[in-house]
Amino acid sequence: MKDILTDIIEAKQFTLKAQKKAISMDMLRDSATEERKIISMSEALASSPSGIIAEFKRKSPSKGWINKDASVEEVTAAYAANGASALSILTDGPFFGGNLKDLKNARSGVNIPILRKDFIIDEYQLYQARIIGADAVLLIAAALKKEECKFLADRAHELGLEVLLEIHSESELEYVDSSIEMVGVNNRNLGTFVTDIENSFRLASLLPKETVLVSESGISSPETVKKLREAGFRGFLIGENFMKTGNPGIALGEFIKQLK
Repeated sequence: MKDILTDIIEAKQFTLKAQKKAISMDMLRDSATEERKIISMSEALASSPSGIIAEFKRKSPSKGWINKDASVEEVTAAYAANGASALSILTDGPFFGGNLKDLKNARSGVNIPILRKDFIIDEYQLYQARIIGADAVLLIAAALKKEECKFLADRAHELGLEVLLEIHSESELEYVDSSIEMVGVNNRNLGTFVTDIENSFRLASLLPKETVLVSESGISSPETVKKLREAGFRGFLIGENFMKTGNPGIALGEFIKQLK
């Protein structure tokens, strides 16, 4: 029986084939040469008192629609105004209700780092990320072979992008190397989508101290963030907790106030 991650990757391969037919890799490379100042996400998290990566997320495979009609421009501007250290924009359509235009539109209205959160399996997606305004990209160990992950991380760096490498088990620690700016521990199993915040605490002591550590998924309490920070984490990716409210920006602001 296939898990959800397998379904997502198969759909991503299909989408990429269609995108490459419409816009060739050569065309993307030419467009990616335009000069643009990259904002360091790792530095923003390391220096931030809150470290909140506020995520724009319309839906998920496990919860369905969370905020179907949310305006990416309004929500991300409100996130920035209410203290987000960085933004995460989901650009997957079939499973998360996002698209490339969402990130491009968010970029036009904020001046904080933006992570392209997607299931990146091809360098084509790195060029897309560079063009639409991302500062960093997510690479998921569970979706890539070790050599594929290394290739994509190196190519991202060549394009000036930072990398958030996502792991969720001890077996994926071998993917971590000194060139990776940020390591994220996903508290959600990508096969079953079951969430367990203890995953971050379990893996924290096994990760390099010099790397910016990010805890992802299932964070809904300021007290949890405080405990994670004590365990060595500097970034905290939170989306659903804010997006399910009537005003995600205000919800973020109230959350940060409780961290002080």
